[in-house]
Amino acid sequence: MIRAAALVLLAVFILLPLAQAFMLSLTATLPKEGVAEGSMGLMNYAAVLASADLRAAMANSAVYVILNVILSIGLGLPAAYALARCSFVGDRHFMLLMLVFRLTPPVVLSLPIFILFSKLGLVNSPVGIALVHCLFNLPVAIWIMESFIRAVPRELDETAFLDGHSGLSFFFRHLIPEIAPGIGVAAFFCFIFSWVEVVFARILTVTAGKPITMAINAMFSFQTDIGMVMAMTCLSLMPGLAMIWLVRNHLARGFTLRA
Repeated sequence: MIRAAALVLLAVFILLPLAQAFMLSLTATLPKEGVAEGSMGLMNYAAVLASADLRAAMANSAVYVILNVILSIGLGLPAAYALARCSFVGDRHFMLLMLVFRLTPPVVLSLPIFILFSKLGLVNSPVGIALVHCLFNLPVAIWIMESFIRAVPRELDETAFLDGHSGLSFFFRHLIPEIAPGIGVAAFFCFIFSWVEVVFARILTVTAGKPITMAINAMFSFQTDIGMVMAMTCLSLMPGLAMIWLVRNHLARGFTLRA
């Protein structure tokens, strides 16, 4: 009984701010033409979708997040396989060094990354944000997938190669199905970090290519339309919820296997 009450209180504590944000997103917090202040409806969502800048911000976020996940998983999987199957002096120290790099505050590297990307023409581009996010997500993806690959018996590799499979055939027909939960966990963390990251999104999008986080920040002014801000915020939660729904089975199996 006490445990159930504690879970209910925890659920209320977590969901109450979300419920309040959703209610505000349906409320006209500023008077508009034909809409009285305090009225309820979908007018804020309609205003968000009617704004070209906000639609562009959603598209930019989708582009760089998807590209970041593809790069992190695509580059991390071969590296994780090599680290799991090959032993060399300092291999564990190398893994630790990657995690230490991931713990480096992004603001420390913001200036050199901005200078480098400005020379390469990657400022104000979703591709630039995707590349710098991949720089920070790649160590996490490698670390997660390496532990899952290490749990797969080496006999699977040997049997596949004896059966005449090439390296690509082995990866796609044998290894990836075996470690699908680990790939799901890695993709989830890469997606979440890239979707909510603010530092590089602010630094690398000075005039164009702004993502959702910067679009929401720009909506605050002397007279902020809180209802419209909350509508944009609720829309920004949808891709994350969709991602959790798509990889929910892999996430559950992945965390269970890691435990």
